[in-house]
Amino acid sequence: MADTGKLSTKVVAVAAGEAHTLALTGDGRIYSWGRGMFGRLGTGKEADELTPVEVKFENSEETRIKFVGVASGAYHSLAVADDGSVWSWGYNIYGQLGFDGENSAKPCLLEQFLNTSNPDSSTDDSETKSKTVNKVSNIKAGGMTSLAIDNLGALWIWGNYLQQNSSPEGGFSFVSSFTPTPVRDFLGHAVVKVACGNEHVVALVSAGEVHKGEVIVCYSWGTNKHGQLGLGDRESRHRPEIVKTFNQDSPWAAYEVACGAFHTALLTHKKRANGTLESACWTFGLGENGQLGHGTTQSTVSPEHVKELPDSVHLISVDCGLFHTSVVSSAGDVWSWGMERGLGLCPDARVSAVSGDATSPLLISCSEENAKFQNPIQVTCGAAHTVLVGNDGYKLWAWGRGRSGVLGNGITTDCLTPTSVSWPELTEDPKQEETKTVGEEDKGTEEQKDSQEVAEADEKLKALQLRLSTMEQYVSLLHHSIFGKPYEEKDIPTSLLNSGTFDIAKEWENMLESADRAKLMRLEMFYRNMLSGVKDQIMKKRVLEALKECLSKGN
Repeated sequence: MADTGKLSTKVVAVAAGEAHTLALTGDGRIYSWGRGMFGRLGTGKEADELTPVEVKFENSEETRIKFVGVASGAYHSLAVADDGSVWSWGYNIYGQLGFDGENSAKPCLLEQFLNTSNPDSSTDDSETKSKTVNKVSNIKAGGMTSLAIDNLGALWIWGNYLQQNSSPEGGFSFVSSFTPTPVRDFLGHAVVKVACGNEHVVALVSAGEVHKGEVIVCYSWGTNKHGQLGLGDRESRHRPEIVKTFNQDSPWAAYEVACGAFHTALLTHKKRANGTLESACWTFGLGENGQLGHGTTQSTVSPEHVKELPDSVHLISVDCGLFHTSVVSSAGDVWSWGMERGLGLCPDARVSAVSGDATSPLLISCSEENAKFQNPIQVTCGAAHTVLVGNDGYKLWAWGRGRSGVLGNGITTDCLTPTSVSWPELTEDPKQEETKTVGEEDKGTEEQKDSQEVAEADEKLKALQLRLSTMEQYVSLLHHSIFGKPYEEKDIPTSLLNSGTFDIAKEWENMLESADRAKLMRLEMFYRNMLSGVKDQIMKKRVLEALKECLSKGN
C-alpha cells in the first residue's frame, strides 16, 4: 500500500501558464502559485501567491475529489479528476472555461462536457447514449484554448480556435466556442497526446482504431504564418493534416509534443542497429529568438533535428514557453534555448548577467557542485519561467522571471539559475510553552515589537499589491478592448521602460507602421464603433439640452 503521507508531498505533474504554475500531488491534490489576475490560481481571489497554496474544490459529496491531471493556458487552468470530470477556472473571455460567463476565481465543474455524449455514438437510443457519456482521461491548454481527450481517444476542443468561414469569400477566422466540440477528423482513431500554442494545435494519433503501442502519426492545424505546423509551407489549416516527417512510414516515432506561442517541439525515438533506442528532439516554426535550437534565428517550415543535443541521452520531457524551449534527459540533464539564453525572460528584464538569446541548447546546472538534477520527472515552461520536477517528485526547481511570485520561492526577483520552490508547502510548527528567564522575556518583548512592525509593513505591502493588481486588471481589460488580446509585459513601450517618459503620438505611429492588415482592420472597427458611440451621446445631450430650453421658455 502506498504511503499516503509521502504521496501528499510527491508531485506527479506540473503545468505552467503565462505567469502561474499548477502542481498535482500523488494523493490527488492541486497546488498553485504565481500571478493571480483573472482568478487563474483558483483560490477564490485575484491576489498573487508567492509560494504554493492548495486549490480547494467544492463538492456536493462528502468524499474528497482526487485529481489525475492539470493543464494551464495563458490565463486559465484546467483539472481532470479520477472520475473523468473536468474542472476549470480563470480567464473566460473566449469560453476557454467551457461555459458562457464571466471569469471564475474558483474551480467550476464543466457540466456541459458531462452532458455531452461520445462523438462515436450515432444511435438515438437513450440507454445506449447513457453508456457513452464522456469521461476525460487527459487535458491540455494553450493560449486561450482548451483541449481534452476522452476515455475512447476522442479529442474535444473549446475556447478560441481557427475555423473556415462559411461566407462565399471563404478564408479562415477565429471562433469562440463555450462548449466542448469534437474534432471529428480523428473518429476511428485514438488521440494519444496533444499540445496547443497561441493559434495552432499538434496531436499524436494512433494509426489504428486504438492505441496499443503501434505506430503514432503526427497531425497539426491552425494558423501557420511562421511554419509552426511543420507542413513545409506557411498556409493555415482549419482541419488536421499529417506532418510527413512523422507519418506512418517514418522511422522516427513521436512520443512527446509541446507548443510555444508560434513554434513546436517533439521528442522522437527510433531503433539503432544494436536494438537500443536513439532519442531526438525536433523543432519548427518561429525561430527569431533562437527557440528552435538550430544555431540560428531563422524560422523553419519543416521539422529539423536539434543537432547539438547529445545522441547518447534519452529525453523524457519537453516543453515550450512563449519564446524558449527546455528538454530533460532521464540522467538528469536539462537543456534550454531561446529568448534571453533560454530563460524566457523578455528583453525589458534588463538582466545584466545574461545577454542575447541562445540559438543552441545550453546545459542548465542544478548547482555549482552538481550539474545534474536527481531523478527528474518533468519540465514545464511558462511565458518567461521554467519549473522542473526532480527527486522522484519530492523537489521542485524554478528559474526565470520572478515577479508576482512566479517561481514559488517566496520572493519576487528574477533568478538566472535554478532555485528551490517552497515545497512541500510551508507549515507552522506547533506552539510550545517554554520557561523564560527575565532576560529572555525582555528579548521576547523586543521581538514582539519587531514582529508587529513587520506585520504592519506586510499589510502596507498587501495594500499596494492589491492596488497594483487592480490597475493591471484595468489596463488588461482596456488593452483587450482595443487590441483584441489581454495586456502582456512585452506590450509596454520601450521608451517608457528606458526613460520613464511616454510619447503617445510617436508610439501610436510606430504601432500603426508595424501592424499587419488584420490588426489595422480591427483597430479601424474599434475606433469606428467608439466614434459612433460618442456621436450618439453628443446628439442625445444636445436633444436633452434643447428640450430643457423649450420647457424653460414654456414656463
